Amino acid sequence: IFNYIKKYLILGRNMKYYFNWSKNINQDELNIAIDVLKNNGLILVPTETVYGIAANACSDEACMKIFKAKSRAQDNPLIIHVSDKEMINFAAEKPTDVEQKLIDAFMPGPFTLILKKKNVICDVASCNMETIGVRMPSNKIIHELIKQSNIPIAAPSANISGKPSGTKISDIKQELSDKMDVIIDGGECKIGIESTVVKVNDDGIPEILRPGYITENDIKNVIGNVKLSDKLFKKVSKNEKVESPGMKYRHYAPSTECVLVKFDDEQVKKVNQIISNNKDVCVLGFEEDFDKININKEKFINMGSKNNLEEISHNLFSSLRKIDTMNVRLAIIEGVKKENLGLSIMNRLVRAASNNVM
Repeated sequence: IFNYIKKYLILGRNMKYYFNWSKNINQDELNIAIDVLKNNGLILVPTETVYGIAANACSDEACMKIFKAKSRAQDNPLIIHVSDKEMINFAAEKPTDVEQKLIDAFMPGPFTLILKKKNVICDVASCNMETIGVRMPSNKIIHELIKQSNIPIAAPSANISGKPSGTKISDIKQELSDKMDVIIDGGECKIGIESTVVKVNDDGIPEILRPGYITENDIKNVIGNVKLSDKLFKKVSKNEKVESPGMKYRHYAPSTECVLVKFDDEQVKKVNQIISNNKDVCVLGFEEDFDKININKEKFINMGSKNNLEEISHNLFSSLRKIDTMNVRLAIIEGVKKENLGLSIMNRLVRAASNNVM
C-alpha cells in the first residue's frame, strides 16, 4: 500500500501521477510516463535549463494541450527536444555544414537551432511555419523520456505564459498541477535560464534570436562569426512572425510593476529617493550592493554576487517569482553588463520589467 501511494500520489484534481526522480529514475514509473506521452498527455519534466511541459511533438492534439495549459499565444512556436542526432534528422531537413558544426559543438546542451522541419512534426508545434527550433537536452531525465519513447518532445518552459519560468517544482506546482497528467520532480535545474536559440542565415552567419547559457563568444570560437538579433531588447509588433520563443510577448514578468536600473552612484541616489518616498517597494539586487540601498532586509531579494553570472542565472527566475510574494507596488531590479552570460540575463530582466528601464 505504501509503495502504491508513493507512486500514484495525487497532487491535483486532474493530475494522475507524481514521481520523484531527484536521486534516480524509476524504470516502472518511466514506463508509465512514456505511456502517457504516447496517449497525448502532458508531463511536467526537468531539463538542465528550466522545467518544461512535455508532449508528443508529432501530435496536433497533444501540442494544443500545451498551448491551453500555458495560455500561450497560437503564434509562439514550441521547441522540439530530441535524444540524438538521428532524431534531429527524423524531425528536420539535413543541416548545412555550419549548422552541423553548431550541432557537434553544443548538442547535447542548452542550445536550440532553427531548422527546416519535416512534416512528421505537427503544424501546431511549429505554428504553421516551415521551421522548428530543435534542441538535444543534456538532463538525463528528459533524455531518457525521449530516448525510450522514441518520440520527439515539444517542451516549452513550465509556467503560465508571461510569468517567470520554473526551475524547481515548488515554484510551479500550484499553477500547473491540475493541468498535468504526470509531474516529475528532478530537483532544482542546474542552469536556470532557457537555451540559446540560433538561426543560421543564408549568408552562413549564425544569428542569436534568444541569448542563453551558450554565449556569443562560445559560438564565435566554433564558427568565427555571429550576430545578435536586433530584437533582443525591442518589442516586436503583433503581426510579425517569430521563429523563436521569448522574442514577441511579455515574458518572465511578475504581476508587480518592475523597473530595471543600473546601480551606479547616480542611480543609487534615485533608487534611495524612490524608497524614501514610497515604502511599498522591494529591491531585486546583488549582495555587494545591499549596504548602498536604504531598504529593510526583508524587502531585499538577493540574486547572488554580481561577480558570479552563473549564480545569478541559476537564481534568476526563482528570484523574480519572489517579487509577487512581497506584496509591494514596485520592484526595483538591478541589472548587469550586457556581456557574455550577462547579455542573456539582461534579455530576461528587460522583458521582466516590460522594457521599463531607468
